[in-house]
Amino acid sequence: MSEAQSTEKKPVTYINTPVAVKYDYTAGKATSDFMRAVAQGKILGNRCPQCNRVYVPNFLVCVQCAVPMGEPFEVPDSGIVLTFCIVNIKFYDQVLEVPYVSAYVLLDGTDLPLMHLVQECNVNDVRMGMRVKAVWKEELSPSLESIRYFKPTGEPDAALETFKEYL
Repeated sequence: MSEAQSTEKKPVTYINTPVAVKYDYTAGKATSDFMRAVAQGKILGNRCPQCNRVYVPNFLVCVQCAVPMGEPFEVPDSGIVLTFCIVNIKFYDQVLEVPYVSAYVLLDGTDLPLMHLVQECNVNDVRMGMRVKAVWKEELSPSLESIRYFKPTGEPDAALETFKEYL
């Protein structure tokens, strides 16, 4: 068997090629309202009239009850770290220096966490229940990048009993 014939039967397991996906996204009413509020330094949530859960970002319909949500309202930009990951591995075109912390932050009075960064502390000091507050950029835009990161407040940690239902 020639070398050309033997390579034809081997499966291709890897291809190195540039790939780009270009798309347009229509945010819709709820997301547009949320992003406009972020551009003003505010975070919007809304409450389900049936189960009383507060969602951030605000939704038009409750994901649990499938009923229309109440009117959006401003929620605090402080909360607790629910879960987190210390990222130690760089990826292509990464802007952040490793290590850094990516966390689910449950804002006060809400029932759906936001994923964001936790900074201004040693990555080994981040813990579940840690109280944090948003650090906003000076120039705001309709993007969650308007929140630079969350930083520890120095307040006592939340007790596990107060947030274990969200884990």
